[in-house]
Amino acid sequence: MPFTEINGIDLYYEIHGHGDPLLLLHHGFGCVKMWDKIVPGLVESGYKPICYDRRGFGQSGEGEDFLDFYVSDQFLAESVNELESFRDWLGVGSFRVVGQCEGGVVGAEYAARFPDRVSSMVISSTLCFSDCAMHEFNISKFTKTFDELDPDLRKKLTTWHGNRTKTFHNQFRQFGGAYGRFIFDLRPTLHKVKCPTLVLYPDRSFLFEVEQGVEFYRSLAQGELAVLPHCGHNTYDERPEEYVSHVVNFFGRRRLEGFKGDGIPTVDRVTCAG
Repeated sequence: MPFTEINGIDLYYEIHGHGDPLLLLHHGFGCVKMWDKIVPGLVESGYKPICYDRRGFGQSGEGEDFLDFYVSDQFLAESVNELESFRDWLGVGSFRVVGQCEGGVVGAEYAARFPDRVSSMVISSTLCFSDCAMHEFNISKFTKTFDELDPDLRKKLTTWHGNRTKTFHNQFRQFGGAYGRFIFDLRPTLHKVKCPTLVLYPDRSFLFEVEQGVEFYRSLAQGELAVLPHCGHNTYDERPEEYVSHVVNFFGRRRLEGFKGDGIPTVDRVTCAG
């Protein structure tokens, strides 16, 4: 299985294809496996999708006191540091980024802090700002404990995250991660993002109203907006063909002159262990 040690944590990763490097950032309760419907289309379109499980997700290690880390003020900053260390380990000068929900927060913060590393970016279903503290928001949206979830969903999440799934889910539904605990506002960061960015938003998310996507787009220096009609929050899963089409078309318009593949080796698909 492909692992690398980043900042003292064993991170699980996958690399597919032979084209331009394209980094995929999973959402706040996801892992590499969530991209199963997306990766083949990106490879066929000439990209090299690179996916990894962030600290504590999927098959990656947790490190010490992960749950304390998950609810700390350092979570987002350290997630960005982790991404930069991973990029350095890959030996990639710059890449394109696709971030889903909380992965979009990490991607935006990374692009703002390291503007020379991200050539262009697609962000889908990511909250722009909150009107209340996130611990209030989460508990109003995620009303079920792990044991109360649909059996198929429990099975899926356990396949993704293993034995830690129940504890993690019951914390996740309260607060923590990149969205934090209190009022969330990504707009000050978005004003610092200089690369071309497509905001891909569903019109029927159970979490965020479509107006969040509009505000997100308006906060960007080089923003574009695409709305997926009759689509729920998990855009990558509900409308994978359209998702890939928007990503490929956007990056195609923004393709850098002479930006070629970087020689990163490709590994076979490895299924996340339960």
